[in-house]
Amino acid sequence: MKEKIDQVLDTVKEPETGLTMAQLGFVERVRYNEQKKKLTVFSCNLKPNHKYCCTVIQGLLISGTINSLTDAFQKAVPDLAVEVVRDTPAFTPPTHNLFT
Repeated sequence: MKEKIDQVLDTVKEPETGLTMAQLGFVERVRYNEQKKKLTVFSCNLKPNHKYCCTVIQGLLISGTINSLTDAFQKAVPDLAVEVVRDTPAFTPPTHNLFT
């Protein structure tokens, strides 16, 4: 199983940089549940961009990357249910006063 996971992480590339998931460290951990026949992949917790346009673009790139990663894992282990979970950062309020 480890070899299949490593192979997927070494082949799926982020579209903007061309770097693999392994090179980017996009996946923090993988949980394999043999009894449930399930593979859960946890992506890294990316720092959100505070500019709206950048947040939208970042979200689209991450979404596309997660879809590619999910497809690759489903092809590598077709007998398992695959779920890629995006860890989302907790909300942190702005440190500056918005009403000055």
